[in-house]
Amino acid sequence: MTDLVPAPDAWMATAGPAPLVIGVDPSLTCTGVAGDGWADALQSKKLRGHERLQWLRAGVRERTRTADLVVIEGAAYGHGKQAGHHELGGLWWILTQDLWERNIPYVVVAPSSRIVYAMGVSNPAQDYPREQRARVTKGMVRDAVAERYGLDCEGAGRYDKADAFILAAMGLHWAGRPLAPVPDTHRRALDAVPWPSAGGAAA
Repeated sequence: MTDLVPAPDAWMATAGPAPLVIGVDPSLTCTGVAGDGWADALQSKKLRGHERLQWLRAGVRERTRTADLVVIEGAAYGHGKQAGHHELGGLWWILTQDLWERNIPYVVVAPSSRIVYAMGVSNPAQDYPREQRARVTKGMVRDAVAERYGLDCEGAGRYDKADAFILAAMGLHWAGRPLAPVPDTHRRALDAVPWPSAGGAAA
């Protein structure tokens, strides 16, 4: 069993309601937002530039307004065919700046850590052709969310919803409120995350 960075005492209280942890998977075309028992997708098909960034910021702000912790995915700039890196980076900083200004703690999770928490390995689709691996992995994570947590992410933005839900599940696990039993092969992903100190944000 791996050593998990302990949550501050304020997070580990067993009495009372669980902390409100929200997962956010930023994307220019479909940002996933999720929490315990739900997942949503913010699609901005008709908007571009500043209008799109403003709309996405407002949508995330509405869904995180009372959050105790936000777990946000770091940008995957290594995806060679992904367009709009410059604007995506801007979206990420706008969202985290907004959380910081509202004194909402947040933590950044690498895409590989999210996949490990969901699947137990960082490359679950390695036996597929290289050009298919990213899409197959997304489907695997979506299926894992349905099987382990009982949440079916359907329709448009289903993969983004599932990714955001895994992020929220990671935050709740760290806070001592895991949503389901998770094998150590998956749980080890939590050790790679720079979890916040009490009352602070980790960037």
